[in-house]
Amino acid sequence: MTTDTPPGGSRKSRWSAQTWFNVVLLAMTLLLGVSAIVGATVLRNAASASNRLIDHISVGRIQAERLQATLLNQETGVRGFVISGKEEFLQPYTDGLRDQIAVSSRIEGLSPGAEPLRALDEVGRLAADWRTRYAEPMIASVRAEGPESVSAAQAEESKRSFDAVRTGLVTQNDAWARAREQARADLGAARTVRDATFFGILAAFLITIVTVAVLLRIAVFGPLSRLREASRRVTGGDFEHHVDTGGPADLAELADDMEAMRRRIVSELEEARSSRVRIAAQAEELKRSNAELEQFAYVASHDLQEPLRKIASFCQMLQQRYAPQLDERANTYIDFAVDGAKRMQVLINELLTFSRVGRVSREPVEMDLNDVVGRALANLSAAVEESGAEVEVGDLPTVVGDRTQFVMLWQNLIGNSLKFRDPGRTPRIEIASERADGEVRMTVTDNGIGISPNFADKIFVIFQRLHQRDAYEGTGIGLALCRKIVEQHGGTIRLDTEYAEGARFIITLPAEAVVPEQEGEAGREEPAEAAVGTVP
Repeated sequence: MTTDTPPGGSRKSRWSAQTWFNVVLLAMTLLLGVSAIVGATVLRNAASASNRLIDHISVGRIQAERLQATLLNQETGVRGFVISGKEEFLQPYTDGLRDQIAVSSRIEGLSPGAEPLRALDEVGRLAADWRTRYAEPMIASVRAEGPESVSAAQAEESKRSFDAVRTGLVTQNDAWARAREQARADLGAARTVRDATFFGILAAFLITIVTVAVLLRIAVFGPLSRLREASRRVTGGDFEHHVDTGGPADLAELADDMEAMRRRIVSELEEARSSRVRIAAQAEELKRSNAELEQFAYVASHDLQEPLRKIASFCQMLQQRYAPQLDERANTYIDFAVDGAKRMQVLINELLTFSRVGRVSREPVEMDLNDVVGRALANLSAAVEESGAEVEVGDLPTVVGDRTQFVMLWQNLIGNSLKFRDPGRTPRIEIASERADGEVRMTVTDNGIGISPNFADKIFVIFQRLHQRDAYEGTGIGLALCRKIVEQHGGTIRLDTEYAEGARFIITLPAEAVVPEQEGEAGREEPAEAAVGTVP
């Protein structure tokens, strides 16, 4: 049988559902990793721009203003000292010079950029030029000759020189302002990039999720849905529906397995249909055979017994009429023929009785087994009286079954105990019962000759005898009949191989055959029926 190539390529080239999930997981992992790296970079850039503006530019502008104050203090101190000649007026100059050095070092340490640093250097150069050419010489002249030593022209030149420093400070302030604006612009750009990046990452995640959902829908969930629908159609009775869902390799293999199962079910159904046809034909044949068996039973019970009666009668008439002419051997032969005919009649009756059990039965009724045992003892009253047997019947349950068959059961079991009694003691028979787990267990115990455990199974086989015919009468069918009756009612019967004082038979009936005790009076009013069959 050839297999068509499934849609979408060969199954060997398909990915399995596990591979699909691994690919999706890998894609999501990569996307998350790239997003994390890009997001971290953008956040770092934005933080760097913010830190530069706050920690460098803003701090640098403040220090630049302090630098301007230190220079103004120097100029004020020099002018006051030149006018008054007092040393305490020179203190702002000294402090300003020290502060200028410290502030300049701080500004340089902030790394504010090239333009602010150039402006700072220019201010430092102009301030140093002012101090060297004017401030320091004037201070030395006042200390040596007094305030009158500094001319108005010299003071004016010092002022013009310091005005150049002021111009440098203005230039420096402009440089810091431009640096601040640039830092603000950089921070705004970084924030814009940050927001755009995060929106892009969010969009990428949404697109990826939608794409993955669509791919899984097409490649995995769609075939799964088709497989589920196909399985439901098959389980719903559409066994002709072909299962082929496509999709990943493992789902395709699962579909193949379901298809093989469907074909197996179809095959089994065909065999079942054929079996039903054969069973129907066999049932019809069995029905016909049963009808023929019924006809045979009728013939055996009527037509076969008549020739046997004739054989016995004519043999006896022959013996009576020609008695003077017959010797002892002839009379013995005639007795054998008569005995054989009579035993044949008994055997036919026993076989008819055995065949009727399970084939011809009455409607099950509730019956008190105490009444049933009483009827069996009534049928065996002559044998009980002859043997002087003591029969003790315990409290037996109420069961559901064929009353006639149960009478036959007890009659055969009690009759066996009477027949196989011990000649040296009075026969004693005990019948008892007990309930356990809804079942009933009944025992028939006697003190007779007993049965060897080796024959525990043989005694229930039809026509099996343990003694010679001249020792005990019977056909060997009684216990086989008992087992058939008990099994017909769903129970079991066996020999108690551990009991050695005689023979004990144990009968167990199932729960469905036993009527609960509170309902046990229903069968007591049923009229007893005559037992069928003979005691072995």
